[in-house]
Amino acid sequence: MSRIYEPLAYGNRPIRDRYWDSTLTSPLPVYPPLRGHITCGFAIIGGGYAGLSAALTLAEAGADVVIVDAKSPGWGASGRNGGLVSTGMTKQSDDAIERRYGAGEARLLYDAERSAIDLVEQYIDRFDLDVDRHSQGYSCVAHRPSAIAGLKDYGADYQRRYGLPYRFVPKEEMAAHGMKSPDFHAAVDLPLGFALNPIKFLAGLTKAAEDAGVRIFSHTTVEDVTPENGFQLKTPEGRISATKLLFATNGYGSDHLPRRFAARYLPVQSNILVSRPLSEAELAQQGWTSRQMVCDSRTLLHYFRLLPDNRMLLGLRGSVRVSEANIERTRAKARADFDRMFPAWQHVETPYFWSGLICMTRALVPFAGAVPGMEGAYAAFGYHGGGVAGAPYSGALIADLALGQNRRPHPLFMQKLPRRFELGRFRRASLPPAFAWYNLKDRL
Repeated sequence: MSRIYEPLAYGNRPIRDRYWDSTLTSPLPVYPPLRGHITCGFAIIGGGYAGLSAALTLAEAGADVVIVDAKSPGWGASGRNGGLVSTGMTKQSDDAIERRYGAGEARLLYDAERSAIDLVEQYIDRFDLDVDRHSQGYSCVAHRPSAIAGLKDYGADYQRRYGLPYRFVPKEEMAAHGMKSPDFHAAVDLPLGFALNPIKFLAGLTKAAEDAGVRIFSHTTVEDVTPENGFQLKTPEGRISATKLLFATNGYGSDHLPRRFAARYLPVQSNILVSRPLSEAELAQQGWTSRQMVCDSRTLLHYFRLLPDNRMLLGLRGSVRVSEANIERTRAKARADFDRMFPAWQHVETPYFWSGLICMTRALVPFAGAVPGMEGAYAAFGYHGGGVAGAPYSGALIADLALGQNRRPHPLFMQKLPRRFELGRFRRASLPPAFAWYNLKDRL
């Protein structure tokens, strides 16, 4: 494997203290590894949201589908995220999207973002999934007074983009909305989206795929792919012959598989801290009782929400290494942010902390399209932290492409392979100076 982070990032240590596991009544399924030679119509590498959604889309069309995962379904970002189902697959501004790709393509993107949320809801309803859903849309809060004007602009852009009204909440009214914190100076409430338990959603999609006849193999690393009579996938103990091939590994991919992807994606760490359950008295003492999912206006944003059992979840960006020392440093920073945002809870224990890799592209837009030079191969990656909605939708998009269908909003720029990051296999070196600049901007 050709990967750009320390080996620890690709082991179990970052999820040793993950909260979501404790919410399951039974562990996630671990399937046997592939042994011997099998054939199929469609092979999918990666068993997260994108791979499972692609498999469901293909299976519903009557296709013979195999999923292989180097670990087990949901081991990567799909089982580690904060559970925010929202718009935001791209980090480009509306103006930048429209200027670069045109108004028509921008409109397709906005329609795709709404359709991505709809697809998650459809999966929940169709398969009767219990995912601890809550939150009416989401809220964005200003982390300093000078960010309030930008927050209002964000709300206005949102209304223009989706045709839905936003609500501005000034600081003096935030306490009445159950959002009292000295760290935040205004809010906008935005109606699209909701929150869920990501690992319960993953478990539901996995069962639905298995019930649909999808064959799933765990602990099956694809070592090489040869375009011969379709595709030949070599694994440690077996081989798959497939007519078509879908890549759905996102930030946990490898630069050699396929080599055309080398340096065209950049994994970035995201980290989550979760508290013990808070009592009603503790919630009242802080004045934070809102069940909204929330993000702040920082470039290196925080995202947080009060979970159904009264635990506070806090996520943050900004770490650039995966080592024991860095895990502890990032956990300490998360705890310091928690104490600053919610000072009445400084005595509250935060027993859970874990991390994972999101994925960015050089143009800050997702990719869901055909792999150039590999006829019959498709891939999806680069959801920029919006993968709870973006990954299932992108998986469905590439499944449609593989079936020769065009049923969903799908901007052409999402179908163009992203350009390489300038530093190639050393591209992670660009993160420390970028994060230092973002931190400075966030403090100014």
